[in-house]
Amino acid sequence: MSSVAAQEQRRATAAPARASAASKGPRLSRKHREWLAAGLFLAPDVLGLLVFVAIPMVLSIVLSFFQVSGFGSYEWIGLGNYRRMMDDPLFWDSMKITGLYVVVLVPVLFCVSLALGLLVKQKLPGMGIYRTALFLPYVISLVVVGVLWKFLLDEQTGAVNRAMRAAGFDGESWLGSPSLALGCVIAVMVWVMMGYYMIIFLAGLQEIPKEFYEAAKLDGAGPWTAFRTITWPLLRPTSFFVLLMSTVAAITGGLDLIFVLTNGGPANGTSLAIFYIYQQAFGFGEYGYASAMGSFLVLIMVLISAVIFKFTRGGRFDDGE
Repeated sequence: MSSVAAQEQRRATAAPARASAASKGPRLSRKHREWLAAGLFLAPDVLGLLVFVAIPMVLSIVLSFFQVSGFGSYEWIGLGNYRRMMDDPLFWDSMKITGLYVVVLVPVLFCVSLALGLLVKQKLPGMGIYRTALFLPYVISLVVVGVLWKFLLDEQTGAVNRAMRAAGFDGESWLGSPSLALGCVIAVMVWVMMGYYMIIFLAGLQEIPKEFYEAAKLDGAGPWTAFRTITWPLLRPTSFFVLLMSTVAAITGGLDLIFVLTNGGPANGTSLAIFYIYQQAFGFGEYGYASAMGSFLVLIMVLISAVIFKFTRGGRFDDGE
């Protein structure tokens, strides 16, 4: 009798608990909880991309079909801004300069960063200090970098020309010569960005197992053979990332450095497309025209990125077979 009474008591206590659980609704499965957690973690980043990238990009495309005055009036002109862009020789000159800038900057930056990554991977005394020193220019504002190098490259009082005169050479007008100014901008950008991509390459190099190099050494492979057969193939994903990001940065970045260092001169010799777009928008109030050129530049960037994806196969290890 006592056992029967105990069972009845347990059932009576369990009934309210089951009713309470049922009133709370069905519990989420583990998969749904993981999806919910992932969504919550991604929400701030997605919201930021929407607010600061996607929506402004769409608005810029819409704005490119209007003639915008400095007083805030909008007039629909359809493809008028794009037709104006096609007939604008200064815009196409800036595109040519941008093309030359990208073609020179990206390979030089890639090679220098890879070489530095290989160098700082070595276990030598004080290597941490060298890594920090090489990375430091990247964290400095480009405005500060522009002021610094404008002072160093000054024709009369710059440290570079003073050192050249002390060595018996004639000084150069580094920022005043159309044939030298763009090269100086490229050199400064390499100096600024090489530390960041050096760290990226260093991370990729440290992911390669040491056993591969030990086996190659036992087979009699020298440093060049080890690099060609082990390092370079296994760095494909990292190389793809560096190539893509440096190309995008070269096309869309450098505005503040150009503004401070050369202001697009001399004779528009350093007027990159991004700088010309900035001039039209904020110098002359041609917001609709600047939006049209910006949309065209984004299209070119997307096409170049697609070509990089195609020819590098996205940095995959396989041969695409």
